Amino acid sequence: MRALVTGGGGFLGGAIVRLLRQRGIAVTSFSRGRYPALHALDVRQVQGDLADAEAVSNAASGCEVVFHVAAKAGIGGRYLDYHRANVVGTDNVLAACRRHGIGRLVYTSSPSVVFDGKDMEGTNESAPYPSHYDAHYPRTKAEAERNVLAANGPELATVALRPHLIWGPGDNHLVPRILERGRAGRLRRIGRQNKLIDSIYIDNAADAHINAFDRLHPGSPIAGRAYFLSNGEPLPTWDLVNRILACGGVAPVTRTIPAGLAVAAGATFETIYGLLRLETEPPITRFLARELSSAHWFNITAARRDLGYEPRVSIDQGMQRLAAWLKSANSLRS
Repeated sequence: MRALVTGGGGFLGGAIVRLLRQRGIAVTSFSRGRYPALHALDVRQVQGDLADAEAVSNAASGCEVVFHVAAKAGIGGRYLDYHRANVVGTDNVLAACRRHGIGRLVYTSSPSVVFDGKDMEGTNESAPYPSHYDAHYPRTKAEAERNVLAANGPELATVALRPHLIWGPGDNHLVPRILERGRAGRLRRIGRQNKLIDSIYIDNAADAHINAFDRLHPGSPIAGRAYFLSNGEPLPTWDLVNRILACGGVAPVTRTIPAGLAVAAGATFETIYGLLRLETEPPITRFLARELSSAHWFNITAARRDLGYEPRVSIDQGMQRLAAWLKSANSLRS
């Protein structure tokens, strides 16, 4: 068997690749760059752009399952760039599956596809897509997820997984941003309330993808469905942030700005960055301000029941591993 993993050189994609290789499954990775770690795992690496239909099709040739992990994430930038990577890219993956007779597609989505700016407490998969999005990322991921689930049928079984705030050793997105802003004194608590949020340790997120792969086939109970994923241990937002900061030896966040002021500042920055056509991310956006001042934790009963998912690494264990990894990384740099 051969599996295609889009974004195989990334944080989650790489973790999925390692689990597949441990099973002896041959892997093709489709990414923009080349990665020595994948070469060491004897992974076939294909470089290309998700928006290039022929490149995606060539990478998928000879594969029997696709893990579509790659996406453009972020809180700033042009809508066209997000649409090109997340919507056009996903449509190209679906077309490649049909062209080559690939029967299984495991798609990495996001809980943000149903985030409407309000508290989400114990939310399950019945939550509807909102009519409006404050950011290009959730808007385009929602469109892509709908396309993936609509493509499910007798020839191609699809499933969408929604992991929330993936973190752990090797993280090149969430943890570095928190540590960088913390060291620079640029982090502020948004609002006076410290609301509960979910997160998921990297190994648990990768496990869930493999579990879905094992159970997915045309006509299976999970085909055509979406699933929330988390550690099942919601924490107050700033407790989670401060625990990550502590792993990196950075002081906790104590200063606070009102939630309404943060949202207004986000709108102002979005306008300025849009007018100046700046490609860098603004310090704050409406989407980020609302995320950091609202609760978002999820009912993962369906994932436990249908995917056999059970987090094997707790948040406490994960934090210990993260602290050790950051200490080792800092020692290597010094």
